[in-house]
Amino acid sequence: MASSPVPLRGRQAQAAHNDDLILQAAREVFLADPGAPIAAVAERAGVGIGALYHRYAGKEDLLRTLCLNGQHTYLTEIKRALASDDEPWEAFTGFLRRIVTANTHGLTVRLAGTFTPSEEQLALAEQMQSLGIELFERVRRTGLLRDDVTYLDIEFLLEFLASVRLGDASRTAELRQRHLAVIIDGLRAGQRTPLPGQPPTWQEQTERWITH
Repeated sequence: MASSPVPLRGRQAQAAHNDDLILQAAREVFLADPGAPIAAVAERAGVGIGALYHRYAGKEDLLRTLCLNGQHTYLTEIKRALASDDEPWEAFTGFLRRIVTANTHGLTVRLAGTFTPSEEQLALAEQMQSLGIELFERVRRTGLLRDDVTYLDIEFLLEFLASVRLGDASRTAELRQRHLAVIIDGLRAGQRTPLPGQPPTWQEQTERWITH
């Protein structure tokens, strides 16, 4: 029988607690204003600036960690959808709802181009793309998905939802799920208005991560 993990104590427990506070504060601060100084994160977290710099080399390191956490969340959910015994459409739409709840695309909208991704993040991005397309194509083969929409169309729709903000966090989450329901209905095959213009390209998608 596997032993239970030993709970952290003393300074280790305090350091772990501070790290949780810092990451939550950083997410709140930088999603609201990517240009905010790192001192604003320390103030929001209620920790000294020394504690923050003890854990992170600087703002770019903190931004990189936020996005890395978002990538891991995305991969966890996409793998869950691919392994699901649900019908492809239900697995796909369940994935969309969970991702909107996690707001992983909010990180992309606000932080793309503000830091240099690590090699690990680039590798994870390729895995996200591969698994995302796999799930998309699985749904497409059912005939339930309209045939003129692309995987990247859906990715940018999720980014659009991440920009919805009204009232407090609870109200914002409620509206995002409401608008997602409209989008999901619009993704169904059947009678529809043809999509104007050309779909987004992978070049357009990746160029945003080049720092300026």
